[in-house]
Amino acid sequence: MSRILIVEDEAIIRTALRRLLERHDYRVSEAGSVDEALALEPRHFDLVISDLRLPGEPGTALIASAAPVPVLIMTSYASMRSAVEALKEGAIDYVAKPFDHDELLETVSRVLHQQSSHRSPPPDITDAGGSRQQMIGECQAMQAVYTRIRKTAPADVTVLIQGESGTGKELVARAIHQQSKRAAAALICVNCAAIPETLIESELFGHEKGAFTGASAARTGLVEAADGGTLFLDEIGELPLDAQARLLRVLQEGEIRRIGSVETRHVDVRLIAATHRDLRALSKTGEFRLDLYYRLNVMQIDLPPLRDRDEDVLTIADVLLEKACRRHQRGGLRLSRAALREISDYPWPGNVRELENALERGVILAEGHLIHPDDLGLNPVRPVSSRLPPEAMQRAIEPVESEQDESVDDLSLEDYFQHFVLEHQDQMSETELAQKLGISRKCLWERRQRLGIPRKKQARRNSA
Repeated sequence: MSRILIVEDEAIIRTALRRLLERHDYRVSEAGSVDEALALEPRHFDLVISDLRLPGEPGTALIASAAPVPVLIMTSYASMRSAVEALKEGAIDYVAKPFDHDELLETVSRVLHQQSSHRSPPPDITDAGGSRQQMIGECQAMQAVYTRIRKTAPADVTVLIQGESGTGKELVARAIHQQSKRAAAALICVNCAAIPETLIESELFGHEKGAFTGASAARTGLVEAADGGTLFLDEIGELPLDAQARLLRVLQEGEIRRIGSVETRHVDVRLIAATHRDLRALSKTGEFRLDLYYRLNVMQIDLPPLRDRDEDVLTIADVLLEKACRRHQRGGLRLSRAALREISDYPWPGNVRELENALERGVILAEGHLIHPDDLGLNPVRPVSSRLPPEAMQRAIEPVESEQDESVDDLSLEDYFQHFVLEHQDQMSETELAQKLGISRKCLWERRQRLGIPRKKQARRNSA
């Protein structure tokens, strides 16, 4: 279901347009000015429909801030001059007020169709068990990942995947392999952190009989086993320096030498590496070879953490919940409203893996047809700024339910909130502000609205 943001200062027109779009199954949010629209993060929508004449900045000010989301301009001044100027500034199209309902709906449908045709679809993946699955997520960061996979896979270059633990780095590696020219050959996956340091060279490069104590027979290494296919080295930052030197030889010359052997073997292997660590920083401390880093970082793919994928979290939760219900034969289980709110607000330091584990617990522990927050077993404490008074922590993480819940005793906390946001919003994004305060971005926006704290206007880039 497409999400549309309406920016219109006349409440009657705004309400009529919202109802029209909702009748045709669009999800609609409203704003009365450019500042209000920016507080709603216009890049999280599929389309922005804005009046040209608004209090403060004109609707065309949203074009740069919302990009790459298209902006459809409405104007009651239906002259060619205003329409042409809006299009010159980057508007996708314009409609004249009073607008014809059918014409408006047709324009909206056409624009959204054009946008969807430019999106990269999530890649299908065959997992290690042979079952098909699809990567989940429609946010802008994941769209960039899908595009990079699609462009990188056929190129047969070395790829470095960076992202926190639990973000799905192996899924990306499988997608690259299965869309590459090597898809019919083997994909060998190795977790460098799971192999003891004394064995990792033997595991990767093989050994000859008698090469060391216990080497009772010759053994083919995993690099050689991946000949003609793809080798995925997860957590490559944990690779010992000696093994790094051998791996560098593979990348530079396409050669390996088994431990205890004088014979060089040629291999044709595409390497995909992944890490949650900063390899460049490790190279400065001598823990990782800088020349190997440059060899690995031909193409880089950055995976966003789950906390930066607000619009994807509940979609991922639905898919993982369905799988958990099938595994445990507990059909019909649903997440309660409180559980949904808990999932939306939680920062997910363990990312998708942590979400999957929480839902697994919920399916096992739920006693009725609903999964409640206690069943998920999440730690309710959010990371908060060290400047936040400890006695205010619990109040800071709770979403605002109503004006009646507030009391005179809360004024000091509200003063702190206002002071912190105004002091740091020039240097921090909305996501960073929310993380420092230990609240969701939605809760941050609600408190902004209630306290009348405008969001800092984003500077428009000079077209020159």
